[in-house]
Parts: sequence; C-alpha cells; structure tokens
Amino acid sequence: MQKKLSSVVATCVLLAVSACSWLPEKTDETKGWPVTKLYAEARSEADAGQYENAIKLWQRLETNYPFGNYATQAQMEIAYLYYKTGDQAQALASTERFIREHPTHPQVDYMYYLRGLISFNDQLGLLSVVYEQDPTERDPKATRESFAAFKALVDKFPNSKYTPDALERMNYLINAMAQYEVHVANYYFRRGAFLASLNRAQGAVSEYQNAPAREEALYLMMRNYEKLGMPDLRKDTERVLTTNYPNSRFLKGGQQDSSWWKFWSKNEK
Repeated sequence: MQKKLSSVVATCVLLAVSACSWLPEKTDETKGWPVTKLYAEARSEADAGQYENAIKLWQRLETNYPFGNYATQAQMEIAYLYYKTGDQAQALASTERFIREHPTHPQVDYMYYLRGLISFNDQLGLLSVVYEQDPTERDPKATRESFAAFKALVDKFPNSKYTPDALERMNYLINAMAQYEVHVANYYFRRGAFLASLNRAQGAVSEYQNAPAREEALYLMMRNYEKLGMPDLRKDTERVLTTNYPNSRFLKGGQQDSSWWKFWSKNEK
C-alpha cells in the first residue's frame, strides 16, 4: 500500500512539473533596451510617482550597464526613491553603498546629506506628525544617527550646497537630544529618583549649553537639590538660572513651550 501511495505521489509531481513546462515564460519587455531608453523610462516613472516601477528600471539599468555614468546615476536614484517610499533600511543601505564605492564622486556630498535625511525622518516618526507627539519623548537612536550623518557632511564638505540646511537640522537635533535628557530627568523626578534625575539634568546642561531645554534642566537641578537637602547647591543653581533666563517661566510656575520641535514636523516632506 505504501509503495502504491509513493508511486501516486511521484506521478503527481511529474505531472505538475510537466504542466509548468508548458506554461509560456514571462518575457522581459526591457530586454535589449539601450541604456538611454532604460534611463528615460525610469525617469518618466519616477516623475509620475511610480516609484516602485522606477526602482526596478534603475536596477535593470545598473545590471545591464554596470559601468559608467548611467550606472552611478542609477544608484543615486535608487537610494532617493527608497527614501521617498519610506523604505529606510534599503535607502540607508543604498546610500552607504554609494559612499563606499564612489567616495570621490562629484555628487557624493548629496548622498551624505540624503543619509542624514533618512534618519532625520525616522527621528520625526509617524507619531509626531499624526498624533502631535513630541519626538524627543522617544528613543533618541535615530536622532544620534542623523546628527552623525549630517556632521560627516559638514566636516567633509563644508562648502557643499547642502551644508547650510544640514547645520540647521543639526541644531534641531541638538535640541531634541537635550530635550530627551530632560524628559528622562522629569521621569525620574516624578518617581522620586532624585539623584538619577539630577544626573540627567546635569548632563543636559553640560552637553547642550545652547539648547532651549537647558532652561528646564537647570530648573530640574534646582528642584532635585532641594529634594536631596542641598540648599547651597540649590541657591547656586537658581542664581545661574535667573542670570541666564531672567524671565524664566519655570520660576513663575509655568511650563516650557516645546513647540520648537514642531518646525520640522510641519515643514518636512
């Protein structure tokens, strides 16, 4: 009985294979296209917003014509379109590849800039746009990665046309990293972990001296010193706070206007 069953199974497999062989092979309509036609079609698809189709055409161009300016341009286009479709992993991999393979390319500065944008948009995140959540309340990993990418651009290409915008974004990211430390300090303070809160607030003050969040960090330091029974240090911190922020809303019982972070979330496309 078992041998008969095995024979039946083998016959079915053979019939299935034979049936597949009768099916017509899917033809590649781009086969034999010259590089200029592939380039034009890929560009047309991208301009029409058909990003996935465009990516496939750019990839076919690079495969069929792996050398020369068309291939390097295709690599750049692929990275940009992955960025546009929100595929951050593929976009980052594509930019890293281009930077690694073409370190002296005339437009490699753009790829450094794009690498920063990819992580920057991840830092903003969907929640900050849809639900108006302050992105500094979330894990700052993407913030640090984006800052490092923009810094690499600024350091390597100080005269690049992308550098001014990168510097503005770096300032934003510094504020975001400082505000994150303040969020953590507030979290510890609300739970009575005053020493931990003090340490995070001190870190924000010392590392991000020009960030708006420094004002709140000083105020938190003052409150933590009070809770820890350190009146002299509390007075010293209050003096620093009032000297640098004479109209501080914290000393008046108000809350900080953190709307600075919304600038990019409203304008980033």
